[in-house]
Amino acid sequence: MTASTHRPAIPPPPKSAPSGGPQSPPAGHPAGRPEGPEGTTAVAGKRWYRPGTWHLGTRLIAVTMALLTVICVLVGMVCYTAMNLSLRDQLDSQLSQASHRANVFTTEPPPDVTGGRPDPLNARGTGTGQLNAVIINGTIVAAGMLSPSGARQTLTRADLVTLAALPVTGQPQDGALSIGPYRVQSVATPTGAIVITGLPLGPTEQTLATLVLTIVLVSLAGLLAVGLLGTVIIRRTMKPLEQLSGVATNVAHLPLDAGEVALAVRVPPSASNPGTEVGNVGHALNGMLDNVAHALQARQRSETKVRRFVADASHELRTPLTAIRGYTELLQMTEQLSDEGQTSLSRVKEQSLRMGALIEDLLLLARLDEGHSPSLERIDAVQLVVEAASDIRVAAPDHRWTLEVPDEPVEVNADVSQLRQVVLNLLSNAHKHTDPGTLVVVGVARGHQGDAVITVTDNGPGIDPAFQQVVFDRFARADAARSGTAGTTGLGLGIAEAIVTAHHGTIELESRPGRTRFTIHLPAA
Repeated sequence: MTASTHRPAIPPPPKSAPSGGPQSPPAGHPAGRPEGPEGTTAVAGKRWYRPGTWHLGTRLIAVTMALLTVICVLVGMVCYTAMNLSLRDQLDSQLSQASHRANVFTTEPPPDVTGGRPDPLNARGTGTGQLNAVIINGTIVAAGMLSPSGARQTLTRADLVTLAALPVTGQPQDGALSIGPYRVQSVATPTGAIVITGLPLGPTEQTLATLVLTIVLVSLAGLLAVGLLGTVIIRRTMKPLEQLSGVATNVAHLPLDAGEVALAVRVPPSASNPGTEVGNVGHALNGMLDNVAHALQARQRSETKVRRFVADASHELRTPLTAIRGYTELLQMTEQLSDEGQTSLSRVKEQSLRMGALIEDLLLLARLDEGHSPSLERIDAVQLVVEAASDIRVAAPDHRWTLEVPDEPVEVNADVSQLRQVVLNLLSNAHKHTDPGTLVVVGVARGHQGDAVITVTDNGPGIDPAFQQVVFDRFARADAARSGTAGTTGLGLGIAEAIVTAHHGTIELESRPGRTRFTIHLPAA
């Protein structure tokens, strides 16, 4: 046997380690425990830009707000268009009346107008901001605008050029002047003169701007109010679904595979009242939980009967087996038997011993299933593993056994006999199911969390992936999965898992062709 390190209390084995064998993992890195890149665990977070990952309530609120926003935009556009058409119609009506008054004043001036050409701005009904221009033979003979103070204001040359270029259609049209946008109408009089009348578009545009601002503010306030109120309503409406999810989550985390299970969690009456969609689901979920609870109770009663039968049968079988073994030894010592008789008695003794070991295993499993706590004491896992490896080396010299243990003790609280049985079962398993000459590495290390890590690794052919799922089940045997011909009861790994679980530890398996590793984690003392 070779070892990388050894303890002085144990007879020192040779220092050389065989080459080409599997290497022990660093302390705290048990096999079969996946890690993310660079030792970090990747956690997939929800993306805000992926609506499919949002909560249902969030999606309902988002859809409601989107629909309300579209409705507000459409209503605003309709209101703006209707108001714009109405104001334009009113302005065109006022412009038509002003143009008519200007034409009448120009062609038929009142008697009190004397000398020169009449100015349409002096006509009755002329309002603030109105402009007029008179063109005769292509020349503007009168042009001006009525200021807010009531005084006549002359137009700039650029404005006069713009007015002179207007087509004489008699229909209202828009014009951009230096004094602002105007709605103008150019009409030819019977005398050949062209009278241009204009009203400012500023008040109309200001009214439309005020309307737009009002629509935006009212829409935002409405959306905010609807969003807050909708959030409260939707959350209250979704609360029964959250209760259903909470109940399902609690049931999903219950250990239903073994032991007595108290499946007392149920959907509250507020979320399980038939008549609504959510109530129907809650009622159906409660019915399903009742059915599962009855099935678990029946399973527990059946398991209890089987355990009691196994325990009672095993206990009752100990006495006749002891008698058989005693009478066999008595016959061998007192009677003169032939060689065949001695061989037969030896076989009877061997089988009685084998059956006695099986009965002891069954009794141990029965005690562990009933919740009997192991007798814990502080022990050195390194010394225990070295002693177990020394024992298996004597029993299986055809394998290569290697120790990888630290110099310092690795102490745990454990039952010495039970933990030794776990290690021996793993070593025996490696011996029985691998070919002679296989390298088996037995290691002890301290994990990152301070726990003790015991590993048994071999470079055999590996375990069939399908059998790995049930390898710790009781009476599970698949000798074809690994080479070897030694018969087994299928209880070794089941007992190992039960003992480790009773010590609040875990046992894991990682296997592939050329490497099989069992890893035990035990809490530190």
